[in-house]
Amino acid sequence: MSDKSVQKKKYILETARRVFGEKGYGCVTMKDIVEACGISRGGLYLYFSSTKELFLEVLQLEQLETDDVFAKNIPKEAGPAAILALFLKEQKKELLERNQGLSRASYEFLFEHAKEEGENFMKKQFDSAVLVIQKLIEAGVESGEFYCEDPRRAASNIMYVLEGLKIASLTRGITQAAVDREIMYVMQGLIIED
Repeated sequence: MSDKSVQKKKYILETARRVFGEKGYGCVTMKDIVEACGISRGGLYLYFSSTKELFLEVLQLEQLETDDVFAKNIPKEAGPAAILALFLKEQKKELLERNQGLSRASYEFLFEHAKEEGENFMKKQFDSAVLVIQKLIEAGVESGEFYCEDPRRAASNIMYVLEGLKIASLTRGITQAAVDREIMYVMQGLIIED
């Protein structure tokens, strides 16, 4: 793919991310993307054959960018507790965003395509996050920053709390105080008091 093609595809993905973020998944058509990008229908179909294909690539782009931002914000000397706190801070920021980026669209996509094999990207993301948190907790136990008898279960619990907060935020709204309270509760279960 030429440099110009790579740039055009990136432009389409970034524009589509904005459109999906504003409208959700179910309401977006290829025509919406064509209009938002200001390109021809054929120009869009050169890169993507459907909103499903486009949305999956948008999600991949979003995950890569989120991972990069998170990795860049971790201080070199940070221990497991500081890294977990940074992760939870980033989650809090997303929870308190008015439209939560692609969260609503992601749930819509999941419900529409739930039966298709290999399409459960949210489960993959969840399981991946559990594994990362588990490794952080294990490292924190080893360094003496955390106390935890079952790091895998604790990591799963953290992710279930975050998932529940995300759904609550989308369906009924959530306050910063509520998010802080839940995150503090999670952390209190791990941090060793001096």
